[in-house]
Amino acid sequence: MTDWRASGIRPADVLLPRAPGLGRFWPVVALDQYTSQPEVWRAAEREIGSHPSTLRLVVPEAFLEETEARGRQVREAMEDYLRRDLFSVLPGSFILVERETQSGKRVGLVLAVDLEAYDYAPGSRSLIRATEETVLDRIPPRLKVREQSALELSHVMLLVDDPEDGVLGPLYRKRDSLPLAYDIPLLMDGGRVRGWRVAGEEDHARLASALDSLRERLPPGGLLFAVGDGNHSLAAAKASWQKQKPGLTPEEQEAHPARFALAELVNLHSEALLFEPIHRMAFGVGAQRLLEVLSPLGPVKAETAPDIVLVGGAEDLPLALNGKGDALLTDAVQRLLDGAALPLDYVHGEAALRSVAAARGGTGILMPEFPKSALFPTVRRHGRLPRKTFSMGEANEKRFYLEVRRIR
Repeated sequence: MTDWRASGIRPADVLLPRAPGLGRFWPVVALDQYTSQPEVWRAAEREIGSHPSTLRLVVPEAFLEETEARGRQVREAMEDYLRRDLFSVLPGSFILVERETQSGKRVGLVLAVDLEAYDYAPGSRSLIRATEETVLDRIPPRLKVREQSALELSHVMLLVDDPEDGVLGPLYRKRDSLPLAYDIPLLMDGGRVRGWRVAGEEDHARLASALDSLRERLPPGGLLFAVGDGNHSLAAAKASWQKQKPGLTPEEQEAHPARFALAELVNLHSEALLFEPIHRMAFGVGAQRLLEVLSPLGPVKAETAPDIVLVGGAEDLPLALNGKGDALLTDAVQRLLDGAALPLDYVHGEAALRSVAAARGGTGILMPEFPKSALFPTVRRHGRLPRKTFSMGEANEKRFYLEVRRIR
């Protein structure tokens, strides 16, 4: 039996719907996407109709004003799906994932994160770390949802800095010899996703060995996994575990379901994993007001290579920011926006930002690119990135809810 304690991850007892429930209506994209475009979610609701779907098991952030009512519906749907015996169980399994989008084929591995190995605090030296600032006020509502839920769905994505592709590559090359778990076209312009069950002891041992090799080569204070998406959900899972842990014996703690959380592991070096900037949308705010807010950074119009671009007015306003010093540009901008208490949203994709600005009014801020090669060094050096610095692909390329795990 493979010993996973040093790796920070392990296989999970994965739940998947039985046929015919495991089809195109089952998966939906992460709930924090299309927050300013509720029409995308409404269209998905109409298409799904009465079919079993993960849409019944999450509350999209586009409907925050309906959270209480939708939250009750989520809990009822979870109990209903369990009562109807909707799921089959794949015990002790990883799921090897191939996601096909406009950016190419992205390979991942669905697994259970050991929350004892994860820490979101700045300056952490844990094996698994947040890449962005964790807003503590966002944890309690997520914690409440988790504590009331019988099932866990996850849009958490972990990244591993594996330039030789020694962790996922060998599994992917032998995928045709693994049992196919699903092959599904995705709604919401999400492309296609295939999954294979990885449950053999030989495959588990090889995977653990590859992770051991990476861990042994880490520099002092290095991290093995970085949380690329879903950090606040993982932080809520950690908070839930910390509440339950003191009441358990050491033996109970070892395998308690609250100690773990589902995630998908992806190689940072995947050619289909593109880092896109996350843009800011200031509703009801004109360009002149934003220039006033950003004045400590010395904004001047830039004809070439601007740091940011203001959009939504009669014409774009490209700006160079000459007063940021050694600060990360996104951090410098975000702190000023937060200090001004502007009504903000975070939008994935330039086209979406321009669409939202035209439809709802205000000024969008096109933010700079963040090279993915800088991610692990920046987290090691600075402890974190500013929140909403980058997005792993466009909104439709985000992880879709698909696999499920029982948490009580």
